[in-house]
Amino acid sequence: MAKKTKKTKKISKKLLHKYRLVILNEDTFEEKLAFKLTRLNVFVLLSLSTFFLIIFTILLIAFTPLREYIPGYSSTALKKKAVELNFKTDSLQQVITLNEKYYASIKQVLKGEVNTVEFNRDSIIEAASLDPSEIDLSPSQADSILRAKVDKEDKYNLFETAKSRTNFVLFPPVNGEISEPYNAEEKHYAVDIVVAKDTPVKAAADGTVIFSEWTSETGFVIIIEHSYGLISVYKHNETLTKNQGELVKSGEVIATAGNTGELTTGPHLHFELWSDGYPVNPTNFIDFKK
Repeated sequence: MAKKTKKTKKISKKLLHKYRLVILNEDTFEEKLAFKLTRLNVFVLLSLSTFFLIIFTILLIAFTPLREYIPGYSSTALKKKAVELNFKTDSLQQVITLNEKYYASIKQVLKGEVNTVEFNRDSIIEAASLDPSEIDLSPSQADSILRAKVDKEDKYNLFETAKSRTNFVLFPPVNGEISEPYNAEEKHYAVDIVVAKDTPVKAAADGTVIFSEWTSETGFVIIIEHSYGLISVYKHNETLTKNQGELVKSGEVIATAGNTGELTTGPHLHFELWSDGYPVNPTNFIDFKK
């Protein structure tokens, strides 16, 4: 027991024994640096340095592109290509399965393996031999009532449609002086209304936005589809407040007037009206004056 205690004290003394590490100038033997160390300190420092070096190497490999240079790791481009090939393979497999079913059905037809349908031959011959003059084709009472009801509904539907067309009113998108009127001969299928920049542009009627994008020649353009085959077009806007697919109400702000696009000479609104694919003069339906 005494020997064991003595040995333990000897090991502890070796570990905790202090040494002095001195860095001297070789020519003058001047002392530059000096460190007091023990064997335990050196062991701890080396262990910590090794641990942090391993952690740093793992992080460097896991989170940087350097891992692609290590044998066994696949590159990002290779993984992306593998995923694309997987999708293509799956699509091709579906096409092959459909083609196999199609060819199998054709094969059955060519071999005469189509299922037959049983029917009564005598009943068909009997029906074909009937004389139409012997059949009573006069409408029943229930059929007459239904016909009258449908005719009445159709009549009132036409009346309501005509009435709604009569009440269909267009709202002026902006108010101002017309700098260039509608001229079909010169292929100017619109009116240009002079307005101040950032003037609110409003929808001429209820409808759905079918186009809301930038074009190089006419700047920001918005097109709305209305009822009865009517389409309104608004060009040279500064900004657009509605996107494609949105529903708009009559008089709702859809853009702000501007001077955008190559074919413009100043702040104005280029407004077009199209009915069933044909241009119409907007001044026939809208008063743009203030």
